[in-house]
Amino acid sequence: MKLIIRLLTSAVAVMAIAALLPGVSVTSYWTAVGVAIVLSLLNIFVKPILIFFTLPVTLFTFGLFLLVINAVIILIVAELIQGFTVSSVWSAIFFSILLSLLQSFLFSFLREN
Repeated sequence: MKLIIRLLTSAVAVMAIAALLPGVSVTSYWTAVGVAIVLSLLNIFVKPILIFFTLPVTLFTFGLFLLVINAVIILIVAELIQGFTVSSVWSAIFFSILLSLLQSFLFSFLREN
């Protein structure tokens, strides 16, 4: 049940950020739910592989290359989900930063004491 609530919360965050950023658009709430699902699956399965192969670059840049990896993941989601578009790498980077911040804020309300 908690997973479903987190996915729906992530979808709300995707919709809110798409309304704020000019380079990102989402056509409907169900598209945002699909984005949240695919994004979480890619973060679970693909992101660790990308981090492993780019570990030297990530260490050399003191972890800042992880922003590029997040942007690549978001651009992959934009290719997989119709109705979700990201215009550039910079839009994807800003989207990933804002999504991380908004999710950490929203998920703080879902924590159990």
